[in-house]
Amino acid sequence: MRILFTLLILICQRPLAAQPAAQPTIESVKARTAAYPPDLQVYSLFRFWLTSQPPEIQKQFEDPAVAPKAFDRYREVLRDQGEPSGEVERKVKLILTKREDLEIDLWNYILTSDSPRINREPNAFLVEVARTRKPGRALDVGMGQGRNAIWLAQQGWETTGFDPAERAVELARQTAAKQGLKLKTVIAKDSEFDMGVSKWDLILLSYVDMRQLADRVVKALAPGGIVIAEYFHQDSQGVSGGFADNELMSLFPGLRVVRYEDTEGIADFGKTKDRLVRLAAEKRGR
Repeated sequence: MRILFTLLILICQRPLAAQPAAQPTIESVKARTAAYPPDLQVYSLFRFWLTSQPPEIQKQFEDPAVAPKAFDRYREVLRDQGEPSGEVERKVKLILTKREDLEIDLWNYILTSDSPRINREPNAFLVEVARTRKPGRALDVGMGQGRNAIWLAQQGWETTGFDPAERAVELARQTAAKQGLKLKTVIAKDSEFDMGVSKWDLILLSYVDMRQLADRVVKALAPGGIVIAEYFHQDSQGVSGGFADNELMSLFPGLRVVRYEDTEGIADFGKTKDRLVRLAAEKRGR
């Protein structure tokens, strides 16, 4: 499942101008998410707090064995904010019992909205790299509302995309149908989707959690296939979980690096100027 806490904070928080953004506050996040359904407001504020915590604390909340105890820390946060005991327990129980559903609902809400903080055009790096290659079989990991998968299909690629956000995937399917494009869509989490072996001529990893996927991606690439990836550098403004210098390349040691960039650019999520890392790497052989 795509669990990218910082991307949603960026979408909800960053200004539109292509310049570094001020650090978000709980008040600004509340204002930005005021139109969300009540449960998603609760979840968004929890996510905002969690991204401000050290990595070792964040990991506790991801471990099912220790997460219930870890939430004692968040209970204290809510109490310090003046929440009554009953409301504290209601919110913690909501997050503990419905976290995966809330995560998917939140992505559905964001990806099908008209938020100006998401790039609705295909990723520029994907376009630049893929247009020089002969179309084949393409996989869009975490396809969202389909902006990249649809572009690939328009270029003649036999394209499949998957995402757990079912309303976003349905929007992609409808858009493709209106354009008369052949696009296979699958509603699935990362852990559920079978990428296969030596199957894809192109795999796109655009603003998704790739550390846990790298080995599967390498196996799933056909000989001569290429992985195209873009994400934030760890020094990006207000982002945790970004990549250290050259880390993205190190995830795919068996591939031949065709192109690597560590540069400033306009991020697809947040749409502000930021430090980004991009990789195009090819599997040897034909």
